[in-house]
Amino acid sequence: MDVKTTFLNGDLEEEVYMKQPEGFITNGNDHIVCKLKKSIYGLKQASRQWYLKFHDVISSFDFIENVMDQCIYHKVSGSKIIFLVLHLDDILLASNDLGLLHEVKRFLS
Repeated sequence: MDVKTTFLNGDLEEEVYMKQPEGFITNGNDHIVCKLKKSIYGLKQASRQWYLKFHDVISSFDFIENVMDQCIYHKVSGSKIIFLVLHLDDILLASNDLGLLHEVKRFLS
């Protein structure tokens, strides 16, 4: 699965300001800056904020983070198991139960 607009989903924990984008500056207002409400591409904090948001969401669906690798999660339901591997904006799912796999895909979409 590919996550769309990945780095735009993270919430900022601190105040971040940026220069106005080209085309937004009007004469005499070149000193005005923009305060960001969300992460944007190129922001140093963007990937970390995306991961924290993803972790909260996937944990709320009873996935457990791997102790050795924070980008691997698993969920067990009786004899059913599903693994989730996160790499940047790509998600790999593997399960022994097709129904559970579809349920997780619906949850993530």
